[in-house]
Amino acid sequence: MSSVAAALAEVRERIARAARAAGRDPAEIRLVAVSKTKPAEMIREAYAAGQRDFGENYAQELAAKAEALGDLADLRWHFIGHLQRNKARVVARHAHLVHTVDGAALATELGRRALAAGRAPLRVMIELNVGLEAQKQGVPPGDAAELARAIRADATLRLVGFMTMPPAGDPDAARAVFDRVRRVRDEIADPDVRDLSMGMSDDLEIAVACGATIVRIGSAVFGARTLPA
Repeated sequence: MSSVAAALAEVRERIARAARAAGRDPAEIRLVAVSKTKPAEMIREAYAAGQRDFGENYAQELAAKAEALGDLADLRWHFIGHLQRNKARVVARHAHLVHTVDGAALATELGRRALAAGRAPLRVMIELNVGLEAQKQGVPPGDAAELARAIRADATLRLVGFMTMPPAGDPDAARAVFDRVRRVRDEIADPDVRDLSMGMSDDLEIAVACGATIVRIGSAVFGARTLPA
């Protein structure tokens, strides 16, 4: 078994244990392996171990890897980084799900580009900045309902849920953020808007306990992130 396959097995077991502890079915929770900065060969290793969902933070890196791994027909790309409108065309061509929509203008541009690429309706999530942290993207929870209405009214898009990133290294703060995002989702009261993308390598158990349906795991699968030179 490769090191990536072994790491994947360990993460899947963590998810299963957390789900059982919360009285949930582990099958409700999708693992997105965050492959940013990692070579295509490592993604192939994960794919061979049964992983199908992969997360990328940068539009050009997503496009390059999608081309290099085009022979893996059922691989699903998740865009999980901050997205500027001028990169919407690239992401709309490749992403199975865009987690980080943080405004109506970006949503409209993604929908327009998805339609042009023959990929509409594009699945998207609204990124929430619960703590209103200046260094993070996302909309305040109080603005979520208005943005959700705009996206749901756009036939080129399909809103499926909400995404967030909590403060690092503070389990209590993470739990509070995750609970708030779940409440925002519940207030929308739309059965098609059910996904919660929250939880990473250090806090996935807390996220699962709070209702996460997608966890985004990078270092626990692929090792520490490789920084650009």
